[in-house]
Amino acid sequence: MTQDRGILAAMESGRLGSLEQVLSGPGSARHVERLPARIGQIAEWPSWLAPSLLDAIRARGIDAPWAHQVAAAEAAHTGRHTLLATGTASGKTLALWLAALTDLLEDERASVLYLAPTKALAHDQWRSLSDLGVPGLRVATYDGDTPVDERRWVRAHAQYILTNPDLIHHSLLPRHRAWSRVLKGLRAIIIDEAHLYRGVFGSHVSLVLRRLRRLAAHYGSDPVVLAASATMAEPEAAFARLIGASTDEVTVIDTDTGPRAALSAVLWQPPDTDDGWRSVIPETADLLADLTVRGVRSLAFVRSRRGAEVTAMLAKDDLAEVDPSLPEQIAAYRGGYLPEERRALEQALRTGELTAVATTNALELGIDISGLDAVLVAGWPGTRASLWQQWGRAGRTHGEALGVFVAREDPLDRYVLDHPEVIFGQPVEAVVTDPENPHLLGPHLTASAAEIPLTADEAQRWFGSSAPGLLPILAERGLLRRRPTGWYYTRREPATDLIDLRGGSGSPVQLVEVDTGRLLGTVDASRAHSTVHTGAIYVHQGSSYLVRELDLDSDVAFLEATITDYSTTAADVADYRILSVDEEVEWGAATLSRGEVEVTSQVVGFVKRRYATGEILGEESLDLPERSLRTRAVWWTVTNEQLAAAALTELEDIAGAAHAAEHASIGILPLLASCDRWDIGGVSTPHHPDTERCTVMVYDGHPGGAGFADRAFTIARQWLTATRATIASCRCTDGCPACIQSPKCGNGNDPLDKRGAVRLLDVLLS
Repeated sequence: MTQDRGILAAMESGRLGSLEQVLSGPGSARHVERLPARIGQIAEWPSWLAPSLLDAIRARGIDAPWAHQVAAAEAAHTGRHTLLATGTASGKTLALWLAALTDLLEDERASVLYLAPTKALAHDQWRSLSDLGVPGLRVATYDGDTPVDERRWVRAHAQYILTNPDLIHHSLLPRHRAWSRVLKGLRAIIIDEAHLYRGVFGSHVSLVLRRLRRLAAHYGSDPVVLAASATMAEPEAAFARLIGASTDEVTVIDTDTGPRAALSAVLWQPPDTDDGWRSVIPETADLLADLTVRGVRSLAFVRSRRGAEVTAMLAKDDLAEVDPSLPEQIAAYRGGYLPEERRALEQALRTGELTAVATTNALELGIDISGLDAVLVAGWPGTRASLWQQWGRAGRTHGEALGVFVAREDPLDRYVLDHPEVIFGQPVEAVVTDPENPHLLGPHLTASAAEIPLTADEAQRWFGSSAPGLLPILAERGLLRRRPTGWYYTRREPATDLIDLRGGSGSPVQLVEVDTGRLLGTVDASRAHSTVHTGAIYVHQGSSYLVRELDLDSDVAFLEATITDYSTTAADVADYRILSVDEEVEWGAATLSRGEVEVTSQVVGFVKRRYATGEILGEESLDLPERSLRTRAVWWTVTNEQLAAAALTELEDIAGAAHAAEHASIGILPLLASCDRWDIGGVSTPHHPDTERCTVMVYDGHPGGAGFADRAFTIARQWLTATRATIASCRCTDGCPACIQSPKCGNGNDPLDKRGAVRLLDVLLS
């Protein structure tokens, strides 16, 4: 750690110094945007508010609401489905409480379901509601950690039930008779962090909500749906699609009238090294350590679980050189921890026992952590909405805040540094969901029929115009049977087993420490091959573990504590075949297409890289089974004549140019579609048997597709033009991580041809 690093040199006693002092150092601030503080606009409390609720709110020191809170509460009180889409810390939860809690206090038989995307957020909301201390209000959480006896009490007595979409899907809907009291009195369904419900997960949640609303109607209730969200593009359409309503039935409040701290938003380029830019992980770790030395309460958002762990570990190592007591003030936070670990970390951050935390996006959500001064974002977080949501965690109690985007040496991150207007001059992204995707809709129709028999009219009412046509197809597969009263589920096994809301495939893999038998956590089955294969280095709470064995038959990985200075990255190979072409557009002699494909991939080995420098230390092979993915893709092809015009005649030259164009296009797409680089994949070949041409493909990394490839098809010219510009403007000679090299390439970034990629894209776009 360099104790005089410029970006933090002026931070003293937990407060930020002048920006000119803050931004001198070995890295460089490529752009600084100063967002002024905003004074809030208050309003009168609604006249219908329950007196005991108003007394409890005022006892917490809230004398008057913000105008947007009252607008949302009034819409909810009149029975309108309401979305409150305003900034971080704008009091969205309180706004949604006003109408919902008033209903509960006026009718003890009424109930409310609160749905959070994570257990941590639900427990934080439970704590906030319990602290509010409204007399007579029966509040409880219900999730996978809830004991059996407490579950029975919740079903029988609780009014305000905090849970998650997974619990609704796996427990409430298939066992709805046990939940009949709740469903009969259901007045509101509250959806927190609604902007996170996008892609495959969001489409699944949309279908779960439709099933829930259908069962509520069966029991005689008509709940209003209330949602809190960060700002989003086209909010009316996105919210209506999420809950299965028309845009005429929803109200959106998206004008934020709350106060805001002044924010200095910085786009930061790490310093140059002999091998390019300094790696984002050690750069972020140093920044986080310096913040901690100065007592600045901070979060560092890191893209991966391993990245969060390594950032915390490196920052601890830096701090140990300064003061042996300082490393205890930093921790990592991510998914996969045991429940008691998560609760302890959340409490330590809340109380100030921890000064800084390196985290995945698990802490992007609305967990109440006040007093933060600075937020570091290590690498593009996937969307502009996420970036602003993460930066928004700073400045909750002070009059000034610092938000820093620390760029990776990556095509997208470099593009952001060169074009800051993509952050500061653009609206946030639209939320992409497709609840009528037949691969997702079919299983949910089956589950809905298993809950109560489903008629064709109900299928259309709750699930859309394409749903009735799927019912005979499901019957042909032996899942449904038609009777005079509707469609019935035919099998013994639970219909919910057909659905994995979060897009995994199979049971989570348990991580067991060999020497002690201790359970360290879990990894999704879909990630196990690449993260906990035999020989992998796995990091947990700053400690490194070597994976001795991955037992896929038992879904267990056996780990051994180790000390190492390297990480491991899996290498894979992929092939694909085109199953159907839904749409095709001629671009001169070139062709742009979209449709359904099957991608077959296999992890075949892994690379060892030194943490600090990225130096490759060695490669080892693995023998793991193939995995197949049936999904949606967009692809483009060029003719042999176009290849000749691009001076690409040799097979190796064509392969290098296509491979480079594929990498760069994957790197740029998240800037234009609501996705993350790790949500999509790509393959390229000089000659594919299905097209008989040079073909470059980008596909959704989720079964059935997620809407990203279809979005790419719609904006293809803008997307591929930005791809070409990013490659051509990069100052490197032969290609680098900022333009055509990929951190997830299964072929070790070989072959790649930077100049050939530019020429190839030129003939495509001409």
